[in-house]
Amino acid sequence: MAFPLPPAGAVVDNHFGTPVADPYRALEALSATTTQSWMRQAAEHAQATLARIPGRQALRDRLAAAGAGAAVTIGRALRTPSGLWVYERRRGGEDQFALVARQGATGADRVLVDAPALSALHGGRPAAVDFFSIAPDGRTLAFGSSASGSEESVLHRIDVASGRSVGEPVTRANFGFARWTADGRAFSVNRLQPTPADPRDKYNGSAAWLLRAGDTWPQARLLLGPGMRSVDVQPWEAPQVLFTPDGRWMIGVLEDGVRDETRVLVAPAALPPQGEPQWRPLLTPQDGVVDFAYGAGVFYARTHAGAPRFRIVGAPIASFSMATAPTLVAASERVLGTLAAARDALYFQVRDGNALQLWKLPHGAAAAQRVPLPLQGHFALRQRGAVSAAHAGIDGLLMPLEDWTQAPRWVQIDATGQVRDAGLQAAATDAAPVDIQTTEVLVRSHDGAQVPMSILHRKGQVLDGTAPTLLQGYGAYGFTYEARFDAARLAWLERGGVIAVANPRGSGVFGQAWHEAGRQATKPNTWRDMIACAEHLIAQGWASPRTLAIEGASAGGITGGRAATERPDLFAAAVLRVGLLDMVRAELEPNGPANVPEFGSHATEPGFRALLAMSTYHHIDPAVRYPAVLLTHGVNDPRVAVWHSSKTAARFAAVSAAQPGGRPVLMRLDMDAGHGVVSTRSQDIDERADIYAFLLWQMGVPAFQPGAPAR
Repeated sequence: MAFPLPPAGAVVDNHFGTPVADPYRALEALSATTTQSWMRQAAEHAQATLARIPGRQALRDRLAAAGAGAAVTIGRALRTPSGLWVYERRRGGEDQFALVARQGATGADRVLVDAPALSALHGGRPAAVDFFSIAPDGRTLAFGSSASGSEESVLHRIDVASGRSVGEPVTRANFGFARWTADGRAFSVNRLQPTPADPRDKYNGSAAWLLRAGDTWPQARLLLGPGMRSVDVQPWEAPQVLFTPDGRWMIGVLEDGVRDETRVLVAPAALPPQGEPQWRPLLTPQDGVVDFAYGAGVFYARTHAGAPRFRIVGAPIASFSMATAPTLVAASERVLGTLAAARDALYFQVRDGNALQLWKLPHGAAAAQRVPLPLQGHFALRQRGAVSAAHAGIDGLLMPLEDWTQAPRWVQIDATGQVRDAGLQAAATDAAPVDIQTTEVLVRSHDGAQVPMSILHRKGQVLDGTAPTLLQGYGAYGFTYEARFDAARLAWLERGGVIAVANPRGSGVFGQAWHEAGRQATKPNTWRDMIACAEHLIAQGWASPRTLAIEGASAGGITGGRAATERPDLFAAAVLRVGLLDMVRAELEPNGPANVPEFGSHATEPGFRALLAMSTYHHIDPAVRYPAVLLTHGVNDPRVAVWHSSKTAARFAAVSAAQPGGRPVLMRLDMDAGHGVVSTRSQDIDERADIYAFLLWQMGVPAFQPGAPAR
């Protein structure tokens, strides 16, 4: 089936004397009838093509079985000083997580919100929990939910004892993260402004408000936002307000898009009867602080100021100043990671490559100490939606522990360092596949930098270049691919495939300098690191250009897309999932301005030059023969507009169609999905089955070729 090519336009922009052609600009008009019709045609083309691949259904069945190996899967979990635990639970055969509560480690599960209830809140559409938090006294649950992957969160409150709704829903809570006061009677929440005239201003002008547990919105009180006299809040800053568990302080955070370094303020938690909180500055972006925590009256901060692999400072919050705060954990060759404050200590990650160690600094102690773990892999001290493994009113941690070849195991760690099973999740039947291993390598990049790569493969893998090999990388925001288990990989590895996971520059695997070496003007290092990794895999016999594919998602779309366009000879196929692909125009979508700190702005000539260099869409050359390309996207994506994939798919397909024997280009769209953050289990399985089937087809694996018997 031929890709349904849309008409190409003659749009040419001029940036600083450079003409920039944009033949598929019309596809940015997502609500236009012509765009909607074409997107449906392109999606149907992809669906029909993928469905005809002989081995696709067998792959889908194996993926479903791999995920069903565990009787229960736990998502995020937290504890309260009241002894109540609240967590996401998905039983075998269920498609979406439910919110469940139990009293302590051994209490009986009680469902608070399940998938049918979530769907009912959103008019029958598929819905998911974006964030949740529980009052310290365990009486009230606040959670945000959204439909069809949109992440357009609506905040709801539930009385835990009765299960009844409390108050009214709060719309426009996209950055909600309800933060409770110490007494559990109120919480703060960030709320977006009403729909602006210019869609690019969607996330501008938000504010943090205080809402009593049972109040309606007209009773909310402004805590931090634009128009205040005491604090000059910029329109693009997203205010958040946290309350310290001892009831003494409010901590205000002014988030500047994706920038890690933010402005932080502090004020007494006791509000004046009228007027504004008594805010005073605590941190500025120039302090280099990327993470902080509060415990036992001490404000702890992790900074890269004078320490490219970070150091930790701390002092009483009442007198805290970065100029005078002593260093509590000094910088070293190892990278210091996420902080979490419990009642007994400050806990933090120490990174050795992409393997993590757990350390703690007891409050008031002079030296930190390592907490031995039964597994050195990945653990999360903070999960999506500001869910923390620690609570300043409880000793120790509750967290998942896993590595490349061992499924997550939820553990409790007490103040003495004892690690014990939390009783949340029994081991799956395939939780630790014995025939899979990992080979860790450092790859020399184009300029001599050593790039870490983890290669997952079967034991005794023959290095003759014939193994289907998938190279994955991200390389943005300082995010590091860590040693996490994914049962879906088994369907690939069991067939003799290889998965290589790289951490190119732009990630945080080696600290702040590694991140800064792959952002804005230095972004080419990111995809050239990936090219070096691809060359290594071929040179060492793991793969060949006929059996090697590259995959990048979201900001990793830059990574995968530019590697494939700069060195198409290395790859049989490329998979670009919800990818940032037109970087020259990305700034103009609602979530675009938030990404300027990472990628730059087209408003300046250096910014434009950097964005053009990293833009896959603008490097598709009609004279070049590209690998096969599969682009996947959820049409409701609020983080990366679907037109990134639409425009890029059209341009790749036009080039392929003009070449004899051009490689396939598919654009797989999910009409009930967004960025993939809150997709259902079946959505994840279907997408991964399509990706694996497409790659094995393009790599020439016999069982996936036309005419092969379906299995």
